[in-house]
Amino acid sequence: MGLEWMPREHELKDHSRHTSQWWGTEAPCTMYEKRPLKDPKGNVIPDLYVAWIILNNPAQYNSYTTQMVKGVIAGFENASTDREVVGVVFTGVGPFAFCTGGNTKEYSEYYSKRPEEYGAYMELFNNMVDSILMCKKPVVCRVNGMRVAGGQEIGTACDLTLASDLAIFGQAGPRHGSAPVGGASDFLPSYLSIEDAMWSCISCEMWSAYKMWWKGLITKAFPVLKDDKGNWIRNPQVITDTFIKDGEIVYGENKTGDEFKQARAWVQEKQKKGEVDFSLIDAEIDRIMWTYANLFPGCLMKSIDGVRQKKKFFWDTMKNDHRHWLAANMGIEAFLGFGAFNTKKITGVDTIDFIKYRQGVAKGVLMDDKFFEEVLGKPQTK
Repeated sequence: MGLEWMPREHELKDHSRHTSQWWGTEAPCTMYEKRPLKDPKGNVIPDLYVAWIILNNPAQYNSYTTQMVKGVIAGFENASTDREVVGVVFTGVGPFAFCTGGNTKEYSEYYSKRPEEYGAYMELFNNMVDSILMCKKPVVCRVNGMRVAGGQEIGTACDLTLASDLAIFGQAGPRHGSAPVGGASDFLPSYLSIEDAMWSCISCEMWSAYKMWWKGLITKAFPVLKDDKGNWIRNPQVITDTFIKDGEIVYGENKTGDEFKQARAWVQEKQKKGEVDFSLIDAEIDRIMWTYANLFPGCLMKSIDGVRQKKKFFWDTMKNDHRHWLAANMGIEAFLGFGAFNTKKITGVDTIDFIKYRQGVAKGVLMDDKFFEEVLGKPQTK
């Protein structure tokens, strides 16, 4: 396969945070809603609201485009200064994903081999993380599905996380041409043991909602599926008990073999039919927001900022350095990684041939288009 997928003609993107249209309703976009605050009996409280910032790009698992990043920034800045808003909910559309990070199609077809453009984009990304950490309202991440790569990073910037127990969490950078330096490498060493943080950042291993909870990385995980009798069913794809296997602690791991395949098929059927029920999560969001509403707002935010400051310290120390490295990386490894992912429907694979690439590195080959074509997947034959 050649490099025909990368168009030479393009319209320059506007990386300014100032635009006439922050939010929208048609995907891909960021949606912003103010929903009434409710008391424990479900009564609407006049003049008080909860701001919902919603990533709306379900066809691409709520990956954020450049314009969506601007919408997120605008949403958090708007909620921060809105006197009527008690708290913020950050979530995504649909039952499959909260967010899977940056839009790989946009990365591959526009930002690849344009490092200065990607650097400007990363300035926006940094502002997005800043807008979460600087929001003067408490932020709850409502994880309705996958929280992966940059999605995991903007999620961990939030104050609390409530998750569907079907959700998976993790990084993808080293497998797809980047590094988890949009927050993960800054935040995780504070949350986890140093080696757990290391493994999460480099392995691209996905963790279940239950493993995230047992590791102390999310507040709660809730079932979102019911059986034919209307009883809540915990995610049947994962092991929810903790035990020792082969000398290692097992918690929240995927089941294996036929047991996993059967559970996976049942879950997918439920998802396709739209039978995913987030009511337990949303009831807990209502309870938390009511708790916030019954606290002094100034004292509440001083308390939250006191904890956030630990995240901010490491994030602020490293974010500019990360921005420049990510821009420079768009010339080779990110170009290959995002290109492979973007062409997976053509080639049948979403990664390069890593062994051939490493063999080339060992021989000191020139990183030119000829070599790139050798390590990228070839079009599938019919």
